[in-house]
Amino acid sequence: MASFIELKRNLKKDMSALPEYRFAVTGDCATQHLATALRGQAYEYGMNLVMFDADYDEIRAQLMDPSSELYEHKPEAILIDMCTEKLYEAYCMTAAEERADFADRKMEEILGYWEHIKSNVAGTKIIQFNFPESDDRIFGNFANSVGSSFLFQTRKLNLLMMEKASEYAGVFICDLSVLRARFGDAAFKDNKMYYAARMPYSTDMLVHISDEVMKIVNALRAKIKKCVVLDLDNTLWGGVIGDDGLEGIEIGELGIGRAFRDFQLWLKELTKRGIILAVCSKNDEDKAKEPFEKHPDMVLKLDDIACFIANWEDKASNIKKIREILNLGMDSFVFLDDNPFERNLVKSMIPEITVPDLPEDPAEYLGYLKSLDLFETISFAADDAVRTKQYRAEAERVKSQAAFSDYKDYLKDLDMVAYAGPFDTFHYPRIAELSQRSNQFNLRTVRYTADEIKALAEDPSYITLYFTLKDKFGDHGLISVAVIKKEDDSAFIENWFMSCRVLKRTMEEYIINSMVSAVKDAGIGMIKAEYIPTAKNAMVKDIYGRMGFEDLGDGKYRCDVNSFAMRETYVS
Repeated sequence: MASFIELKRNLKKDMSALPEYRFAVTGDCATQHLATALRGQAYEYGMNLVMFDADYDEIRAQLMDPSSELYEHKPEAILIDMCTEKLYEAYCMTAAEERADFADRKMEEILGYWEHIKSNVAGTKIIQFNFPESDDRIFGNFANSVGSSFLFQTRKLNLLMMEKASEYAGVFICDLSVLRARFGDAAFKDNKMYYAARMPYSTDMLVHISDEVMKIVNALRAKIKKCVVLDLDNTLWGGVIGDDGLEGIEIGELGIGRAFRDFQLWLKELTKRGIILAVCSKNDEDKAKEPFEKHPDMVLKLDDIACFIANWEDKASNIKKIREILNLGMDSFVFLDDNPFERNLVKSMIPEITVPDLPEDPAEYLGYLKSLDLFETISFAADDAVRTKQYRAEAERVKSQAAFSDYKDYLKDLDMVAYAGPFDTFHYPRIAELSQRSNQFNLRTVRYTADEIKALAEDPSYITLYFTLKDKFGDHGLISVAVIKKEDDSAFIENWFMSCRVLKRTMEEYIINSMVSAVKDAGIGMIKAEYIPTAKNAMVKDIYGRMGFEDLGDGKYRCDVNSFAMRETYVS
């Protein structure tokens, strides 16, 4: 990781070619060095952070005033930095009999900031630092039992922030408390710097803090990891299944086998959060699958693996096959292999993929991977846990397609059934998540929070549609969303995004037909549409033209709904 000095040097580099992201920082402490670190760290992440940094302790003035400089900046995200030192000052000024409610009152103040931001800059995301715990040692260890102690109130406030952030769409907690626990108090802060400049963090720690913030920003920009590709021998278990046999591999309670078991437990938890697991192994397939099927101490089973490839071809080629089957961007893949040769091969042949250099000692695998924090996310929906099942079904579809010489016959054989309906409360979280995750099939790349989805659903000036799809292999769930704004004498497709899992199955045609019908039913005779190019959505640059819309140039399209010829589709 770059040092603070190196981050400062990044500010002198040419950022003109990098995508801009408008950002603001405000707090009750000095944030100048933090803002510098954030801009330098953004460069490391391939971003040009267009920064507004409020003056010292201007948090109230900037957030409570609708005409403030911060709001005039129109940031896409705002970082609120409230330090523990100032929190302690406020606590000390509180009467003893009122200290038991100190955290509740502070939470009300923070909620007020969030509400003002939501009222003044629509759609802006809020990144809120929590409070690193600091015990004043007034009560010693007994502070854990005294509800009015500063330690008790700090922990309570952090818990309240977690609870409230889960209720407020667009609010994300950056966990400084965990950073302080990881690095220790002496490394986390510099007392001299605080008293001289009111900066509560050491310059070394600014590197790590800015990195945590940029991980959240990266997730807000839908730069997230979606799939882990796993080697097997000496990665998921100790030993070589082909040489040592089922009884000889190390997995379970004894010795180093426990490290592999714990590693698998962690991977299993990733699947419950929606991360896809795939296997890429140099092995005979039957032998490679044997531990999953027969070893009593294996945590992962074949049902946890979305795509299983075991053969003697090079791993880079096999990973490319996995990408084709799963239809995900290569930059969303993480490849884990104990062998440096295999890692270097994949890195050189697939530069977009993330390939961590696993430690030589398997006992260090899990701690090392946790420290990388590769799986930052900003959303979670209940159906994320079934994503592996959906991708396993997709692998079966790919196998089935190979049996057909005519692609149309294959599509007919899928028995695809879709549902189109207006946004409803049950699907708000999933619709918002799909907007955040979709990059390739995303016509205007507008991102939504669950609150914004709710507002669209309740706004009579919008036509909202979500689409689900199932076939004989399984249920894809919610796979596409269209947001259409009614205008004076026409309707404008504000955004259309879709999961790439269902591409080229005439679902696009089904959706276009549905949008045209919905607009026609609303008594509107013209649809306008737009394609805004990004680095990832070139695949849909001409989709409106292919669907029969008139190309007006500069990414603009229109369609007369009364003369539109419904597209052929194999979806019913």
